[in-house]
Order: sequence, then structure tokens, then C-alpha cells
Amino acid sequence: MARAQLSRRSLLAAGSAAAVALGAVASPSAAAATPVDNPVDTPDEALRRLLAGNRRFASGHGRHPRQGLADLHRLAAGQHPFAITLGCADSRVAPEVLFDQGLGDLFDNRVAGNIVDDLLLGSVEFAVEEFGSLLIVVLGHERCGAITATIDAIHTGGEAPGHIGTIVDALRPVVEPVLGQPGDPVENGVRANIAAQVAALSARSAIIAEKVHQGALRVVGARYDLDNGRVSLVA
Repeated sequence: MARAQLSRRSLLAAGSAAAVALGAVASPSAAAATPVDNPVDTPDEALRRLLAGNRRFASGHGRHPRQGLADLHRLAAGQHPFAITLGCADSRVAPEVLFDQGLGDLFDNRVAGNIVDDLLLGSVEFAVEEFGSLLIVVLGHERCGAITATIDAIHTGGEAPGHIGTIVDALRPVVEPVLGQPGDPVENGVRANIAAQVAALSARSAIIAEKVHQGALRVVGARYDLDNGRVSLVA
């Protein structure tokens, strides 16, 4: 009887241990499952980190790092994003996903047409000053709806409804000069807008311009391809 009880006891213990082990493997919040990246110390390292993450995402090998509840708890006391993104308010363009980064890595700013206005500029300056972020990425994307709406308004002479007209008015001076260029007008407008917003960040912000001059900050333009998930730099 004692041997039978011991066997049952051993079996139950083994089963409990197996269940715990299985739970640890299956749990997405297990610490061992979260990749650990080296600290980012320079603007060039920050850019390499983002481009490497995008290559993982576009190839279907994303790691989805630092996205668990434990990571959220760790960040509750403070954040230190190494890069700032100025992207378009488009449901298909999520920076943490397409750059394969985690919570606390990116300070996201998203508005239709990725336009640098005073409010957005203040948000970017706050991250530069408060967190010492090393990189700003102006992220446009192909087939941008804001650029398309602006081109339609220019061609038809009409007005966009409601406050959408504010977006069109902001983009018109950027888009109109490139409408006569060869190629796809929307694509030309997207690229022109990326370059214009990159220039506006330093031209309109003494804080950003000084950090760039010191080599402590870099501002780049990038274009996201919706068809293949790749990000390419735009000169």
C-alpha cells in the first residue's frame, strides 16, 4: 500500500512539474523568450537597429521583442526611447511592428500626411530634450491617402470636407510643384513630402538643429512599401 501511495504521489508530482514546465514554455511573457538587445549609443546605431528590425519583419522573421506585460511593468517607472518616428496616421503603418521593436523603444508621432506642425514639433522636441532620443525618422508610405486627397483637390479645384481641408492646405505647397514631373504623381508627392518634413524639423526647431550639429541626433526620411513591408531611406 505504501509503495502504491508513493507511486501515485510521485506520478502526481511529476505531472505537476510537467504542467509547470509546459506553462513556462507556452507563456509568451517568459523572460527567457524576450530577446535582449545591446544599448544604442549613437544615431547611426539607432538607424541600423531599426533597419535590421525591418529586414526581420519583411522576411517574416520578426522577433516581436519586449511586448509582454512584464515589459510594460518595467516601463511604468519611466521610458527611454532611442528613436522618434514621425509617421502617417494609417492603420497599415505601425512603427513598432514594421521595425520589429518593443514597448519603450520608439516615441511615435502619427498624423495624416506626416506633417510637421507646431503641436507635432513640440512633441518631437519633448522627446529629444526629455529622453535624449538619438534618431528621428520621417516615415512616409506608398499610396498615401493624404497625398492622394491633395492631388485630387488640386486637379478638381474642389475643397476637402471638414477639417480634412487643413491637411490638404498643409500639403499643397509640397505636392503642387512636383505634379508635372514624370512618373506616378502620388509617389512623387510622397517622396517630396518626406524630404520637406525632414527639412522642416531642423529649419523650424533650434533644439533639433543644435542636437544635429552636435552629432547627438540624426534626422532621416524613409518610405514604407505596403506591398513588401520594406523601409528604404529617402535622400
